[in-house]
Amino acid sequence: MFPKKGSSFPIRRTALTDAEFAQVIAAALKVEFGSARNGTKIITRWTGVSERTAKNWLNGTNAPNGVHLVLLAKESNAVLKAFMLMADRPELSLEASLLSLRRILVETIAALDQIM
Repeated sequence: MFPKKGSSFPIRRTALTDAEFAQVIAAALKVEFGSARNGTKIITRWTGVSERTAKNWLNGTNAPNGVHLVLLAKESNAVLKAFMLMADRPELSLEASLLSLRRILVETIAALDQIM
């Protein structure tokens, strides 16, 4: 337990608001799903939230809480990258980009193998 008097922890507040956070996550989810119509269902499967909650995240009306953000970042490299950039850790966001690129390359190779 912390004493009630004395020095407090320095809190460095960035300019990111709750609304901006919700918009960044929504943009990352839109990158992840593109124009796919089943994004809401995939989000509900990943996180266990209701479809309404998933739609609100996709629209940027609300943002996921900490636990749901972790679940999204576990499945979505776009969300992971956005989180790292918001945390001012661009060097870690590069790894998320490389993981996304690898996944796209693997899917492309698999599609080519089916054609040939």
